[in-house]
Amino acid sequence: MPKRAALFYDYPVKDGEVFGQGRRQTIEKLTDLYPEVINAKNFDEQASNLADVEVIFATWGMPHLSDEQLGKMPKLEAVFYAAGNVRAFAQSIVDNGIMLVGAWDMNAMPVAEMALAQVLLSCRGYFRTMRDYYETHDHGKAKAFHRPGVNGETIGLIGMGMIGKRLSALLQGFSFRVIANDPSLSKEQAAELGVEIVSLEELFRRSYIVSNHIPDLTSTKEVLTGSLFDSMREGATFINTGRGAQVSEAGLIETLKNRPDLTALLDVTYPEPPDADSELWKLPNVWISPHIGGSVGDEVVRMADCMIEEFQAWETGKPLRYRITKEVLSTMG
Repeated sequence: MPKRAALFYDYPVKDGEVFGQGRRQTIEKLTDLYPEVINAKNFDEQASNLADVEVIFATWGMPHLSDEQLGKMPKLEAVFYAAGNVRAFAQSIVDNGIMLVGAWDMNAMPVAEMALAQVLLSCRGYFRTMRDYYETHDHGKAKAFHRPGVNGETIGLIGMGMIGKRLSALLQGFSFRVIANDPSLSKEQAAELGVEIVSLEELFRRSYIVSNHIPDLTSTKEVLTGSLFDSMREGATFINTGRGAQVSEAGLIETLKNRPDLTALLDVTYPEPPDADSELWKLPNVWISPHIGGSVGDEVVRMADCMIEEFQAWETGKPLRYRITKEVLSTMG
């Protein structure tokens, strides 16, 4: 008999429907799918119909289920989460011995692609010349600084998780030299990835572009200090598509005020968005985007496809690629 399944999510689909383009219909063919989509608002009224649910397919807006709520689904075996960050709900799932699988690698793809685009533009001096051109309306003055281009320049990646690994591969396809800082990365793994392991201090000192991808953990709060930003090369760029809490905002602001040659491209901040009176909004060498690095539009169905493939592998006893155990969860941001 097919597994009894349910969909759990709650998000505006204007940026793309994760289980759209036939993905819900595929799940309906593979399982006995409950017709209603479950979320935090309707769980209690639907709970009496969920006692036989064995599998949840979820995405953004997956509620944090209490032990009591999970107890109302005694047959639940697995949650397949078609999105990236699982922090908001995962702990109770894994603590109750329910298998959790996530599509974080699929959601890493657009983040890596966005960071690559910013690296390429930065190496052409795009953001700095745009700012100077608007100020001076003068061709020559706007680009009167060294712009290295992409052939052999050094890019520093902080954190070599899924996004860091994908970005590193993309960068090496453009002949960049990649250096990295990640305490969990062994020399053997670094050699396989084609990156050089360095300290944070050396990474900031050597890199023309520094891109942050470290997980949002208590141990990583404000590890990117003002002294690190002070040490950056002439004309360098700091890219943050990771999380804002790892950055000492006061230190970054002070450096950017004193170093107009530097550029900060911030897709994430802490808090998010920055406070209305934050100097980040006012500094001319800061570009803030509203956390747009993740999957959007036609990209989002890749996450559903990944979880459908993992579900089929699980059903047939094949190894899973993206299971999130307690150990894995402890390292995820």
